[in-house]
Amino acid sequence: MIVFALAGWSGFFVMAIELLSGRVLAPSFGNSIYVWGAVITVFMLALAVGYLAGGQISVFSPSLRRLGALLIAAGAGTLPVVLFGNAALDWIFDRVSDPRYGSLMASTLLFFVPTAISGAVSPYAVRLLVRDLHASGKSAGLLYFVSTFGSAAGTILTSFYLVLLFEVNTILLGLMLVSVVLGIAAVAWREPSR
Repeated sequence: MIVFALAGWSGFFVMAIELLSGRVLAPSFGNSIYVWGAVITVFMLALAVGYLAGGQISVFSPSLRRLGALLIAAGAGTLPVVLFGNAALDWIFDRVSDPRYGSLMASTLLFFVPTAISGAVSPYAVRLLVRDLHASGKSAGLLYFVSTFGSAAGTILTSFYLVLLFEVNTILLGLMLVSVVLGIAAVAWREPSR
């Protein structure tokens, strides 16, 4: 089902972006535990906000089309990293001398929005899957399995292969492109009537 594919891709996307964020921040702030602490904190908080928002918006006329729009928005939300990331990092580096807070600010500025939007995908997808209250736990469990499996795939493929084959911005653009294409496919998909 397309809902599972979108949730799996969203998991892949988040973990790939998170791994790449360390590479994006490294030239300005290094690759220390402080930087990774900042990255992980921002991604976890953004996902928490996204989960909450996804659950809230899922009650208002949920549709596959709107789920696709979330993927498109997450992909588009990552574009500033490619277009303005270096300038933003230089600006922050010149103003924040402590790498802990500089990397926290940079992570928030560059990655919070697309990660929060991606976080909204899973709870929204659960709402699309649940048609029978008695099967809601089974649907949610299966969806979170697929999403987490996608996260694991995004982690291993990005860290073991993609970074060896492509530059960071090329990978980011590829991830964005897949998100937008999948989002457009979901928007164009004909939903069966409920």
